[in-house]
Amino acid sequence: MQRPPLVVWILLLVVLAAASAFVLGSPQRLGGALPYSTFLSEIEAGRVTEVVIEGNRIEGHLADGSAFVTFAPAPPETQVVRSWAERGIEVRVRPPGGSSPWVGLLVPLLAVGLLVLGFWYFSRNGRGAGDSGGAFGFTKSRARVLSEAPKVTFKDVAGAEEAKEELKEIVEFLKHPERFHRMGARIPKGVLLVGPPGSGKTHIARAVAGEARVPFITASGSDFVEMFVGVGAARVRDLFETARRHAPCIIFIDEIDAVGRKRGLAVGGGNDEREQTLNQLLVELDGFTKETNIIVMAATNRPDVLDPALLRPGRFDRQIEIGAPDVKGREEILKIHARGKPLAPDVDLAVVARRTPGFVGADLENLLNEAALLAAREGRREITMADLDEAADRVMMGPAKKSMVLTERDKRITAFHEAGHALAAHFLEHAEGVHKVTIVPRARALGFMMPAREELLHWTKKRLLDQIAVALAGRAAEELVFDDVTTGAENDFRQATGLARRMITEWGMHPEFGTVAYAEREESYLGGYENRRYSEATARRIDEAVKELISEQYARVKALLTENREVLDRVAEALLEYETLTAEMFQRVVRGEPAEPAAPPKEAPQAEKRRVIPKIKPGGGALGGA
Repeated sequence: MQRPPLVVWILLLVVLAAASAFVLGSPQRLGGALPYSTFLSEIEAGRVTEVVIEGNRIEGHLADGSAFVTFAPAPPETQVVRSWAERGIEVRVRPPGGSSPWVGLLVPLLAVGLLVLGFWYFSRNGRGAGDSGGAFGFTKSRARVLSEAPKVTFKDVAGAEEAKEELKEIVEFLKHPERFHRMGARIPKGVLLVGPPGSGKTHIARAVAGEARVPFITASGSDFVEMFVGVGAARVRDLFETARRHAPCIIFIDEIDAVGRKRGLAVGGGNDEREQTLNQLLVELDGFTKETNIIVMAATNRPDVLDPALLRPGRFDRQIEIGAPDVKGREEILKIHARGKPLAPDVDLAVVARRTPGFVGADLENLLNEAALLAAREGRREITMADLDEAADRVMMGPAKKSMVLTERDKRITAFHEAGHALAAHFLEHAEGVHKVTIVPRARALGFMMPAREELLHWTKKRLLDQIAVALAGRAAEELVFDDVTTGAENDFRQATGLARRMITEWGMHPEFGTVAYAEREESYLGGYENRRYSEATARRIDEAVKELISEQYARVKALLTENREVLDRVAEALLEYETLTAEMFQRVVRGEPAEPAAPPKEAPQAEKRRVIPKIKPGGGALGGA
């Protein structure tokens, strides 16, 4: 039978202590309470035999043996008590609270015992569970210490070659600190890794510790911030004390923006707990001498909100950007995550890398995992290229809604809408081309056209105009074919309007507004926002210019689709038949060929010659022929 937890015993002791104090600390309750006037009448009638006085409380017995209790307005005077004694009544006086000699000792003992029991229980609770000493160890750091170096090394990191080169110096310092000390060099005390979420900042920090073969102490910025004043600063001190005991080592603080935000932003300008924690962190970073073999690494995707004092030389004096990998880096990352996964011969990771621009390491790992789950769900032993293609769609657009019921009219509208996008991307000179077009619903989209994206550092004006035209082509196809429009172009309009506005206000691509920056965009890894710096009159002119630019591109792409109406019909009909067209299928349909090449004619199997057994006449002659 399981023993009750100690909290149950503590609650039981509290109840017993309260009951003891009630029973022992208060006089016995003898019968019902008499009105004081009735008590005086009983005295006059001579029916009271015994009186016990305790302050203004009077209890005793009547002549018939019954007990009573009453309360006087004030303690009886000496003359009154003497008159009661002269009547033959036994009078006793009890000091207040003195009915039990144990009460004065028992209640304090119970209180002290409960306090000691509570401290003992909470100090033991959680000990050894990784919370740094139990419930009363809240001032201890919650960092995890990996005394053995991580097994991850630089060979397990891809897509961040420049970052690895920067960090090799840190590895050399941790391996051979005396080489730098002899030269009087000061190694960077702190390294700040900045980049979008999922780009591998924590992974590369572990790789540095693995390369240097030193302990890795990891904590999160939110681990230091508590509601109790001074707890965060105490935890910072404890973290660095732990690091000094394990030196040489690496301290890694993930999401440091939780504790390192700019100071002076508290309500009323006061100094809150987070600021005290940051102050202690700054002091600890300054406290390292050049002989201390401790490197502090931190990661954030919000470097714009960090306190300037945290980034000055001598603290986090080296910032390394871990950005989204390029196509070569994505291919290398895919190869790393493909280890241990059986790939079919038709898998080409270079193709997968080309169709996933903007993906970071976490996205690519998730893509391969989704492909493995799809293959296992279908009962296959290898991951095929079709699995990877479907996994990429799932990561970008969500799972396919194959059970979604669509009317034939909805399917036709979606088919012509997506065919319009695809033909604009195909025919416009500076557009990106078509990778795939489908009318299979995913997430909130009833279909989509995936362009064959190219990674460009510079977008020209002609390419941006073609991009706007491709976005508007779906609505133009609807109007051209059905002489009506639907709500399906909402996201297309948002993209086209955003590009047109930035061309005017940020990139100087409109002749009327010239090369003037009318807006400043505050970019961060979690998104950006526009900071307007123009008047209302200018805003009105910008709105008119945006509308004019979009109208021009809409008329342009509608004329293009009108000219190629026959091709538009072919692509839409092919979509209705196959639902998804790959780049090769789309090209064949545009050329007027069948979407799928005709299968080669199968050779008819040669008839096997029968062996004819001649019948034998009774006379011995043969009958029959071949």
